[in-house]
Amino acid sequence: MQTLQQKREYTVAVLDPAGNVTAIVCSDVPAAERARVAAQILRLPELGIEQVAFLTAPRSGGEIRLEMMGGEFCGNALRCVGKYLYDKRIVKKEYMTIETAGGIKSLLLYTRNGKANTISVGMGKADLDAMSLPTALPGSTIINRPVEIAGGTYHITCASVGNPHCVVFCDDPSALDLETLGPKFERASYFPERINTEFVRIVNEDTLRMRVYERGNGETVACGTGACAAVIAATENGFVEKGKDITVKLVGGDLVVKYTDHEVILTGDAVLVYEGVVEY
Repeated sequence: MQTLQQKREYTVAVLDPAGNVTAIVCSDVPAAERARVAAQILRLPELGIEQVAFLTAPRSGGEIRLEMMGGEFCGNALRCVGKYLYDKRIVKKEYMTIETAGGIKSLLLYTRNGKANTISVGMGKADLDAMSLPTALPGSTIINRPVEIAGGTYHITCASVGNPHCVVFCDDPSALDLETLGPKFERASYFPERINTEFVRIVNEDTLRMRVYERGNGETVACGTGACAAVIAATENGFVEKGKDITVKLVGGDLVVKYTDHEVILTGDAVLVYEGVVEY
C-alpha cells in the first residue's frame, strides 16, 4: 500500500539589499534537508532570489546563527537578517551579533518608525595575505600586480573578506564583456580555488563604480564583500583615503564601505519584498 509523504511548511521572507535578493528561511529546517529546500526556493523566478539563508540556533555565540546556501559568506545577507530579526521583534535591540561560518559578526541598526532602515555590518579585519585566497602568485600580498589573463595584461589587487576577491581598476566597467572575461578571471591558474572579481572605476575620492563576477554565480547585480574588497583595493592603491565612508555604486544600488586598520564596515538598506509560507 502506497503512502503519501506528508508535506511540511516553512516561513520565508525575501529581502532586497541593493539587488542581492536574499530569501531567509525562518522555520527550523533539518540540516539534511536544507539543500533541497534552498533549490526549491531558488527556482522561484518571479522573486529573483540569488541566495538562501537559514536561521538556526547559535553554536558558540550570537543572537542567532546564519547558514548560507546558494552563495558564499555575504554581508548583504547579514543586513537582511538583521532587518528581519529587528522588524519582527525576534531580537529587540539595535545592536546585535550573528554567528556565521566566518565567526561572530556585529550589526548596528538605524531605525525609523519602529523598523530597521539602514544596517551596518562589521565584516571583520581585511585580510591582504596572499595565501588566504589562496594564490599561486609569489609574494605575501598582491597589490597592483601585473598578470596575464585572457590574452591581456591586467593589474590586480587581491583581498579576502570572508571570501577571496581580485580587483581590477578600469576606465569603464560597463563596456566590458563580463560574460566572456569573468570566467577567465574566475578560473585563472593563479587562483586554484577560483576567485570573485570586481571591475572598478574610480569616480572620485569618495565614490567607486563597480561590476562583479562571482565565482560559481557569474555576474550579479550586487555583492557586499565585493564592495568591501573594492574599497580595500582602492585604499591600498592610494585612490581613496583609509577611514572614510566610500560609496560603491553597483547595478543593484549603492553601498557604503569604511575600511580602517581594525575592521571593514558595510552599510546599506534592505527592503522586504515578500513574506509567506511555502510547502515542501
